[in-house]
Amino acid sequence: MKPQAKLIFTTSLLLGSSITISSNHWIMAWTGLEINTLAVLPLISKSHHPRAIEAATKYFLVQAAASSLILFSSITNAWHTGQWDITQLTHPTSSLLLTAAIAMKLGLAPFHFWFPEVLQGTSLPIGLLLSTVMKFPPITLLYMTSNSLNPTMLTTMAILSAALGGWMGLNQTQIRKILAFSSISHLGWMALIICYSPKLTLLNFYLYSLMTAAVFLILNTVKATKLVTLMTSWTKNPP
Repeated sequence: MKPQAKLIFTTSLLLGSSITISSNHWIMAWTGLEINTLAVLPLISKSHHPRAIEAATKYFLVQAAASSLILFSSITNAWHTGQWDITQLTHPTSSLLLTAAIAMKLGLAPFHFWFPEVLQGTSLPIGLLLSTVMKFPPITLLYMTSNSLNPTMLTTMAILSAALGGWMGLNQTQIRKILAFSSISHLGWMALIICYSPKLTLLNFYLYSLMTAAVFLILNTVKATKLVTLMTSWTKNPP
């Protein structure tokens, strides 16, 4: 990929995240999410490997479906209440749809199946991007709408994510899949906490991002993608 193209996609990624984080209107938040999705797709598929193309396709389908649900829930809410403000989501159906959409965006169980597969098909730096930066806009939406979301559905998905993430991560030999299930488990705890203390969830997300970045960067340095490679890497790279 040419440096100019990479710069455009990275700038678009930052722009999309900034639009979603700073917006109060649902259409602007949706626009930011769409810019994000379209900017990250070429970065996922830049290696032109069949697994990378498959990962990009899966990512696009899931994110497009989640964005459509977000738009549908906001339109339904605006139809009944006349409000486009993110914090004024009061209609029960809209609340249910938005909870499902954000869970799909984040990769919470039972909408988690795409995330390990997508992470497995990408390189480690792009995997880091998907695990941290791409999670920030949905987490922000979750934070801003925490009072409006369906608490029963969110709690159920959170407990399921925490349990499944820990359990399924035990049965993996691919490091990227282990990190994907770890991310699902962490997000489950964040979704559980957000009903009671939204600021604590944000703190948890910042700490999770720091730890994940450290792990991904170390793995990228030693070029380890499997547990077997990681176990023997100390002989090649003692530090």
